[in-house]
Amino acid sequence: MKIKPVTLNGISYRWPARPVVVVCIDGSDPAYIEQGVKDGIIPNIERFMKAGFSAIADGTVPSFTCPNNMSIVTGSPPAVHGISGNFYLEPETRKAVMMTGPELLRSSTVLAEFSKRGAKIVSITSKDKLRQQLQKGVDIAAGNISFSAQYADRCTLAENGIENALELTGMPQPDMYSAELSLFVLEAGIRLLEQNRPDILYLSLTDYVQHKCAPGEAEANEFYRNLDTAFGRLAELGAVVGLIADHGMNDKAKDDGSPNVIWLQEVLNEEFGKDATTVICPITDPFVAHHGALGGFVRVYCNEGATTEHVLRLVQQLPGIESVYDRLSASAVFEAPPDREGDLAVVSDARTCVGASRDAHDLEGLKGHRLRTHGGVSERKVPFIISEAINDEYRSRSARRTLKSHEIFDFAINGVVG
Repeated sequence: MKIKPVTLNGISYRWPARPVVVVCIDGSDPAYIEQGVKDGIIPNIERFMKAGFSAIADGTVPSFTCPNNMSIVTGSPPAVHGISGNFYLEPETRKAVMMTGPELLRSSTVLAEFSKRGAKIVSITSKDKLRQQLQKGVDIAAGNISFSAQYADRCTLAENGIENALELTGMPQPDMYSAELSLFVLEAGIRLLEQNRPDILYLSLTDYVQHKCAPGEAEANEFYRNLDTAFGRLAELGAVVGLIADHGMNDKAKDDGSPNVIWLQEVLNEEFGKDATTVICPITDPFVAHHGALGGFVRVYCNEGATTEHVLRLVQQLPGIESVYDRLSASAVFEAPPDREGDLAVVSDARTCVGASRDAHDLEGLKGHRLRTHGGVSERKVPFIISEAINDEYRSRSARRTLKSHEIFDFAINGVVG
């Protein structure tokens, strides 16, 4: 019996003939792939690129983890799914909150829609902050699995669909700030593909290594060797493998190695007075040791004593600022939800990051290495790779325009030949 396609956000997804695995390589700037191919350390990825499909896509801006992962799994921009950062100012309370609650996600996901039709789904994340949104609408009691490497030692059948995640991989509980956190995700995905053969797997990694190491550095090369081996194993098990990233990464340090930061709240306080504005850094999450909550995109909220026009005029003149948008302009340019946008969106250039004030950021974790971070337009370019050849329709589509990272499930499910 022919199974009807699954439709979500205007895309009709056919039923996969074999398992589809989409891996979000957190922080994987295209430069890591280019360097890896040049150094001959990623033969499986190189084979995917030659025999399958490869392009450079545009990710969601702000180029942070939460909005991009949600774009990927919903096949849509933030204007549809509603997740516009890792952290935002809640309009009703004017309090800054994490943007990870499933109630904030305004769209269903590819994972949820397939699970409703009886497909077996696996989603594994490195950090638990993504799990609840990825898990939204997925019936765990029906045999689906969703957990994080961060809490692999706490899994339960009722909450995660699995209770022996450490036993599954044979690996110890990984440290939050380690390459092993990502490798655990991949190993767990491989074992579940071997044992359960789910229809769709979504594996989301962490960018600890990319924040710390530039392409070609020894630790980065070792990490990408290990990633490549895992991707090869997924393909050998008969899966279609789609590789994407949530954002790229740029060096934003001065020649002396110190972070190249615009302390925007301090600038605004000096000009308009304390409490006249509120700067929100949407890169913020519980794990800031590798970036100090410094990124290339911040939002400014104007309170009494400051107008949007005056703040915009001041900020756009600051060295290192690439662009400044008011609420409606930012929503249009970045396909963002207007009600979750600031009065102003401020984007820095590739070599500069923006923070609030010095006392609001803990930079202790940056000692000993240069600041590498993301968030702006300059970090939106990401690799878009499919392990199998794609059909003429999808190849033609990719030739006509720049792909969006949120098209990866469409290409991996609908675009593959056969």
